[in-house]
Amino acid sequence: MARPHDRSHNRLTALAVSKKGRGLYHDGGGLWLQVGPTGSKSWVFRFMLNGRARGMGLGPFHTIGLADARAAALECRRLLLAKIDPIDARHAKQAGEALTAVRSITFNKCAAKYIEAHRDGWRNPKHAEQWVNTLETYCGSVFGTLPVQAVDTALVLSALEPIWKTKTTTATRLRGRIENVLSWATVHGYREGENPARWKGHLDQLLARPSKVATVEHHAALPHREMGAFMADLRKQEGIGAAALEFAILTAARSGEVRGATWAEIDVDAALWTIPAARMKGGREHRVPLSASALAVLARMQEKRQGAHVFPGAKEGKPLSDMSLTAVLRRMERGDLTAHGFRSTFRDWASDCTSYSREVCEMALAHAVGNAVEAAYRRGDLFEKRRALMDDWQRHCETTAPGNVLSINARVAA
Repeated sequence: MARPHDRSHNRLTALAVSKKGRGLYHDGGGLWLQVGPTGSKSWVFRFMLNGRARGMGLGPFHTIGLADARAAALECRRLLLAKIDPIDARHAKQAGEALTAVRSITFNKCAAKYIEAHRDGWRNPKHAEQWVNTLETYCGSVFGTLPVQAVDTALVLSALEPIWKTKTTTATRLRGRIENVLSWATVHGYREGENPARWKGHLDQLLARPSKVATVEHHAALPHREMGAFMADLRKQEGIGAAALEFAILTAARSGEVRGATWAEIDVDAALWTIPAARMKGGREHRVPLSASALAVLARMQEKRQGAHVFPGAKEGKPLSDMSLTAVLRRMERGDLTAHGFRSTFRDWASDCTSYSREVCEMALAHAVGNAVEAAYRRGDLFEKRRALMDDWQRHCETTAPGNVLSINARVAA
């Protein structure tokens, strides 16, 4: 006698499924067809585990056919046999796939996100451009398109070693930028493990110290005894760039601080220029005493005042471009000099030809002086002493004969 057909599994047929109306229909082995009020059909796997009833959606009928639904239910039963919750297993799989997808984000993408996140915190708008350019130039072809998780010590060295000895300054900045991007990626969960671009205790064992492989680059500076003749020549030049360069020399300020100067920062009556912290390299407000000649430059610019900037650029509302001062030097056939180098000229003169203290001279250049304890006790900025220093500097800049520096020395010493 033949055994009756087992109908505990595979109770439904494809035709039956297509005709079912609203309700819940058991196919066997925990697989159910669920038909909603609108006629939509989906598969559900129902099971018991640890005394708890659970239901797990397997997908809609229009996507998951009867055979696929039975195969999915079979896999669920196998997991249950191993005491594994199918729902937990699916969540773990999805999390793993999501993590894999997240960690497939490239180094270039992380770098772009890092730059965007920090752009507003950089005082110099060109800082972001420098980041983009160095990372694209030296990392792009090495590991830029690789997942950030794949960046290791060997790849970092591949980017750094070709320029470590020939472009040491650039290489050290590049290393720091790579380290920052990788740290950002780690914090965001895009990678795990130690940072392969860190210096201390890692790359310092693999690369020579920057100070050992590169000489310090100095900005080309004019000997201070030639300052008077140079200034006389400069004052024959026309244009806003020449005025800005003269003002920069007389105030010993950085060219960027001069080019960005606004009339709101100038107090003519007090002979004072107050540069806000946001525009200073050190992030601290800097008061600059203005000599008579510096005020004369401002008076000339006031006559042709255009907008908020003391030294306006070609575009309305924009300051003078960073190449304008360099262009003046080239017109004077002094391409051997840089605008920044005049700060060195000032410092050399102050050391060689005056008796002003180191603190006064360094503060005139807006350099940090002493340690944190000394700074806490020195509440002032030695302003009046700096005013005398800048007045003497003006006189030196306007003296072609070097003999007068001795009188400055004598007067200060007294």
